Amino acid sequence: MRRRLLVVGAGAGLALLASATPALAQDGITAEVVQTTLDNIWILIAAVLVIFMQAGFALVEAGLTRAKNVSNIMMKNLMDFCAGVLAFGMFGFAIAFGTGNDFFGTEGWFLNPNHFTEGYFGTLSLPTFFIFQVAFAATAATIVSGAMAERTKFKSYFVYSFVITALIYPIVVHWLWGGGWLANLGTPMIDFAGSTIVHSVGGWAALMGAIVLGPRIGKYAADGTPRAIPGHSIPFAITGVFILFIGWFGFNPGSELAADGAVAGIALTTLIAGAAGGVFATITVWLKTGFPDVAMAGNGVLAGLVAITAGTANVSNWGAAIIGALAGVLVVFSVFFIDRRGVDDPVGAISVHGVCGAFGTLMVGLFATEGGLFYGDGFDQFLSQLIGVVAVFVFVTITAGALFLAIKALIGLRVPAEEEIEGLDTVEHGSPGYGPDVAATAPVVA
Repeated sequence: MRRRLLVVGAGAGLALLASATPALAQDGITAEVVQTTLDNIWILIAAVLVIFMQAGFALVEAGLTRAKNVSNIMMKNLMDFCAGVLAFGMFGFAIAFGTGNDFFGTEGWFLNPNHFTEGYFGTLSLPTFFIFQVAFAATAATIVSGAMAERTKFKSYFVYSFVITALIYPIVVHWLWGGGWLANLGTPMIDFAGSTIVHSVGGWAALMGAIVLGPRIGKYAADGTPRAIPGHSIPFAITGVFILFIGWFGFNPGSELAADGAVAGIALTTLIAGAAGGVFATITVWLKTGFPDVAMAGNGVLAGLVAITAGTANVSNWGAAIIGALAGVLVVFSVFFIDRRGVDDPVGAISVHGVCGAFGTLMVGLFATEGGLFYGDGFDQFLSQLIGVVAVFVFVTITAGALFLAIKALIGLRVPAEEEIEGLDTVEHGSPGYGPDVAATAPVVA
């Protein structure tokens, strides 16, 4: 994330008017004041768009799983955000952005303003910057929910969600956005809005959660062949994809951290990559299976959006189209590959966020118009991208794996088989997500 220079537009016009009018200047309304106000208002709007993505994640996950677990899924997504706000406010924000060393921050606990002086976040106030950043933290945590759907104890998931938002995610953030070691490489890593810092963190944690948890009952035949367990609402899932697409216009352009002329260009590369991902995932799965699978098309859109997030401000429109298209192809093969390896991910979160997040981060080293290999600038940027991708993968898989194993040993991670078969809505939350006229889809049992 970075700031860009003040440019023309409505905000600049107001600023010029303010600076040119003696009466306004006497009242303290200057070009700088107007620009600062616009920056804060825009980032607050962007933060709300990112928060709205929680609804998108909830609908995608609910739609691609069975009706008997819909309340559980909605509750997990709700608590990812609510618990995330508290965890990030108390601990995570200081670790991510507080003064410290190259690996983690050590000051600013409980949003203590004494440790964040004026101008610390550019033109943004501490409240504005925190609200935007906590929306990102909640996104990283909620990615894991889909991969662990339909068989996880709610209390155990609640513990995990709190820890990743308070500790694991903030440490990774500090490495780059907090001025840590990835930002201080000879050629600094580029991850503008978080293909790796946000999405791969969630994706790799999802991988470890799914491995430690094990597959759903009936997912695999006796010989290990994966079986399809259809979700209960494709309309839910695709509505969720559209909400996420809309939210990404806060996620990526908001990461400019200013209301300036770069915002529209960032929005355009975001749009192009998401559209390309959807089209090429559709073509790929159609050729592979004989059907233009709707859910896979939706995941293709998300794969394109995840992949462009790292370089959205650094690549051309053509670069965005290529990155999005390749991510759309990649996600199809990744979903099938992971499924065949015995890792049950009901929504494809590992592939969309982990695999395509890493892929998009690496592509910056090739397609960045300044520093990219394809623009004649050598391998330095690509090497920095690779170092960051590998470091985050190793750190998150180790810490998240240890966390899930500890939870499994101490309080249990998975519900009993009879509760999984009955559905988590009733046994975990006391009532079904739908009325009696909506039948739950029973699992296929070998």
